[in-house]
Amino acid sequence: MGIATTTLYTDADARSQHAGASPHSIGLGPPAAYLDGDRIIALARRRGIQALHPGYGFLSENAAFARKCADAGIVFVGPPPTAMSEMGDKARSKEIMTAAGVPCVPGYHGGEQEPAQLLSRAREVRFPVLLKSVKGGGGKGMRIVEREEEFEAQLRSARAEARASFGEGGEVMLVERYVVRPRHVEVQVFADRHGNCVALGERDCSVQRRHQKILEESPAPLLDDLTRKDLWDKARTAALAVGYVGAGTVEFILDKDTGEFFFMEMNTRLQVEHPVSEMVTGTDLVEWQFRVAAGERLPLTQDEIETRINERGAAIEARIYAENPEKGFFPDSGKLVHLATPKTDEDVRIDAGFVEGDTVSEAYDGMIAKLIVRGRDRETAIRKMYLALQDYEVVGLSTNIEFLKRLCQSKAFIEGDVETGFIEKWRSELFEARHTDNEVFVQAALGLLGKELDKNAGLGELSSESLGFGAASTQNQRRFAFRVRDDTTAEEGDVVEVQLTQRGTSLFDARVSRKDTDPETFENVVSESRTPSTTKTTLTTFYPSTRIETTVVQNPDDKEKLTIFQHGVKTELELIAPQWFEKALGLKEATASVVAPMPCKILRNEVAEGQTVEKGAPLVVIESMKMETVIRSPQDGVIKKLAHKEGDICKAGTVLVLFEEGQEHIEQ
Repeated sequence: MGIATTTLYTDADARSQHAGASPHSIGLGPPAAYLDGDRIIALARRRGIQALHPGYGFLSENAAFARKCADAGIVFVGPPPTAMSEMGDKARSKEIMTAAGVPCVPGYHGGEQEPAQLLSRAREVRFPVLLKSVKGGGGKGMRIVEREEEFEAQLRSARAEARASFGEGGEVMLVERYVVRPRHVEVQVFADRHGNCVALGERDCSVQRRHQKILEESPAPLLDDLTRKDLWDKARTAALAVGYVGAGTVEFILDKDTGEFFFMEMNTRLQVEHPVSEMVTGTDLVEWQFRVAAGERLPLTQDEIETRINERGAAIEARIYAENPEKGFFPDSGKLVHLATPKTDEDVRIDAGFVEGDTVSEAYDGMIAKLIVRGRDRETAIRKMYLALQDYEVVGLSTNIEFLKRLCQSKAFIEGDVETGFIEKWRSELFEARHTDNEVFVQAALGLLGKELDKNAGLGELSSESLGFGAASTQNQRRFAFRVRDDTTAEEGDVVEVQLTQRGTSLFDARVSRKDTDPETFENVVSESRTPSTTKTTLTTFYPSTRIETTVVQNPDDKEKLTIFQHGVKTELELIAPQWFEKALGLKEATASVVAPMPCKILRNEVAEGQTVEKGAPLVVIESMKMETVIRSPQDGVIKKLAHKEGDICKAGTVLVLFEEGQEHIEQ
């Protein structure tokens, strides 16, 4: 658009991609400084900056910040402060919506905030109920309360998280009826200063974890046209009721059992999933934001938008998170040792915040990228999404990519049978451990061997080398042992041995030995390798009946850790030295411990030293990436020692709890 642009960054983001994406960038200081509106405005005035785009974060919905921008003569690229205030207060917004004829979820949105008073209101609404902060967003400060006896504990937890996320006033709670089988359907709206307001279709965001979205799609599946158009009309009514200007999202709960929908809240900003709407309407909503902020009219009418929606098919966005789905979606952080991404085109888009070599900080939300695809219909879009996810390769931290692949193959998801409880409902299918083929272990051994001898020559030059180690080795023969450290597999923890014998240039026999199965031998395997970097080896191997392309990545900071990408599937292995074979096959550590699964702050210890606990009992409550997580006991046992007290800051892998001797070591 020809607009000179400056970006802002904190100390934690000094080397981030966005900081280097513009000709000028300004440092703000500590990680929380993105919310320091006064400092940002002062810097803008000092440098003659005319407009501020607040991004997606909490500052984008801060009415006081928008007012200060106006007072300073700076254009805030967002809605008017009055609209933000009225829609940002969830209690007030529901009053306005009720007056405008927009249906709202039954509940209590008043000022009585004593625990006993809120409990009384919850009884009137009837359990289960949903607790959420009046300043809520992103699932923070939100709890589902199934039974009355859980209410007080869940209220304390919700308030603590809300205060940490939103500051003073965040602890004020709404109590609403909890729809048992809800869908989360939202409408993208856009309004200008000339009284025009349009709906750019709806997005279904029902597939969630921790009340946060994982997949978003448009149009919403299994939604009849009458309900669809009614949602659009109600969303436009909601925006016009508060004199809205700019991009916003009106969120609704759709009850699967009754077909009713209710206004939930309005996000007075552009949302992370806006590319889905852009894909199905052929628009650039950030450009629209700047044009509307400059006083221009909306570029398209409602009729023109609906024509585009009917022509452009379906789009899906997958959020790529640094987290471990198999371990309760625990957030992760660390360096991206290896990163390969799908090829992009007009139907495949990636919005990424990181490249290979970057460090994902624990200071912020764990989303590292968004993958957005479009197809002529929903089924095509899902297939394209699955193929694109197969091309993703990430090493250095846990991600949800393998989980997203399983979602795309879920029969229920393909059929559009979605609700916010989708993951829990289909947990056994989505978390079913897969079998690891023997070829994966052979490829790992061939990759290590090729890299070890000569990066450039590869496996074709091995015949003159002695491949063995120790007295038991023979000429041109080598043994490798791997432990499976991939908790998406049925073999997690198992030790697998591979014996390679070279028969000629690039020609091998391989023998794989695994627990409780007969060894499998592959004869006359032809394999060639390349080592394009110190961490990465690529292999093309011809087995008797198939060709396999594989990438083997060795972590430079821990060379025993290997990651194998093969047939679009990621497998994590550990290289085991010979002296550790016996230990790996079953001997236990002398003392058990539970460790921190991520960098975190200790909020409280839930047990005492000497206490006997059962498997599943809460041990420690931690905070990381603005979320509370309960660390539970993986076994029955007796607590020997609590290693940290409330307020301590811990690195990932730090011991939190020690059990009495004789119990198994636990890695969370």
